[in-house]
Amino acid sequence: MPAFPRDELEAWVQRWLDANRDAERNGDWRPLADFYTEDATYGWNIGPKEDVMCVGIDEIRDIALGLEMEGLDNWQYPYQRVLIDDRQGEIVGFWKQVVTTGDGADDQREIHGFGGSWFRLTEKDGSPLIEWQRDFFDFGHVSALYMDLIKAGKLSPGMQKRIERSMAGEKLPGYYPLGQAPVPLW
Repeated sequence: MPAFPRDELEAWVQRWLDANRDAERNGDWRPLADFYTEDATYGWNIGPKEDVMCVGIDEIRDIALGLEMEGLDNWQYPYQRVLIDDRQGEIVGFWKQVVTTGDGADDQREIHGFGGSWFRLTEKDGSPLIEWQRDFFDFGHVSALYMDLIKAGKLSPGMQKRIERSMAGEKLPGYYPLGQAPVPLW
């Protein structure tokens, strides 16, 4: 794990935050793939039975930033705090998950609990890139809000399709039984 000058990591964080805001505004997170190395890994736990793991920039772009973000075009993930470890080249960002439902008084809903991303950076061609990312969030609160949105009929068409695929038992790419991902989650 390479050390980085503090100001270089602070500049990287600002570029990352700006790119995330652009992705939210455009409803397309795939351009964030430019922040990863070719052989990066990106994973997270998806409840008591499964982990998601994307290996390599193509899977990260197509699955983590593409398929997994489909239907979330009315969601935002504003970062609340970012911690930088310049000696290890690691960054932890804590974010909220907020959906705009467009129904007036209750226009925005927030997933409660902790959410965040842990990044390990490496140097490629003179600049820091993500070699390893792990996300964490409160799955119980995520599930509860999704159930509320389903009951209220407030899911986007893309999210409805995604849930239908999952309920039909379709095997989603990147999903693995606990402990069976090609790269350890932790």
